[in-house]
Amino acid sequence: MEILTPGAHASNAKIVLFDFDGTLSVIRSGWVETMVPMMVEVLAELNTGEKEEDLTELVREYVGRLTGKDTIYQMIELATEVTRRGGTPLDPLVYKRRYLDLLWVRIKDRVESLAAGKANPEQYLVPGARALLESLKERGLKMYLASGTDDADMKREAQLLDVARYFDGGCHGALDAYKSFSKGILVQRIIDSAEARGEQFLAFGDGFVEIECVKKVGGLAVGVATDEPECLRVDEWKRKRLVGVGADFIVPNFLALDHLNATLFPN
Repeated sequence: MEILTPGAHASNAKIVLFDFDGTLSVIRSGWVETMVPMMVEVLAELNTGEKEEDLTELVREYVGRLTGKDTIYQMIELATEVTRRGGTPLDPLVYKRRYLDLLWVRIKDRVESLAAGKANPEQYLVPGARALLESLKERGLKMYLASGTDDADMKREAQLLDVARYFDGGCHGALDAYKSFSKGILVQRIIDSAEARGEQFLAFGDGFVEIECVKKVGGLAVGVATDEPECLRVDEWKRKRLVGVGADFIVPNFLALDHLNATLFPN
């Protein structure tokens, strides 16, 4: 566990916001390796003379920056890059469907094995995740799950991993009307309802967005820099972005739960 904000703690926390993919679930591990080449291929087809490695660096930057937001935003950025190069982009929804079709090829066996009861859900959870959820539930904290993955898919996968039951605040995924919901909107709704103040939020996430929106309201954030799928060491690409957006702590997984709890809840 890396402490970036010495003395920071969550003793006053009432609300816990979790990201899903890469933070709790590794069902979709490999999604970056699916999305980035697809986008590089689209840009390379424009024949601008750019090197593949330069396009890859460009795409990885905005994919990382938008991780945690609805997938459609990454596709909107792709369409913008096509336009910048003089091309005529497809509708971002078309790019999204192409990506999801490619991703399904990668994760199909995982989902079907879980659904058939042939795979143990623990196999597709970040190490220590269930023990963390149990400990937070025992503390009486209200938990929300929010994801940039489509709502129906995320809810199905959360059920398959047997983690949906921990989230008494609900499981919230991406909607077709993507401007009607986001992690930031969810946080503000909770604050507006007087359920909690901003400084009473605790967030766990491997993406830029959930850390940013909780830090903006004065909450505490644990950056989960999982090196998927094993999640046994820190992914430096994730760490750099999580540190940059203000994470208070960095962990590769939740195996050091006693240390994590003693740091977050010293009282």
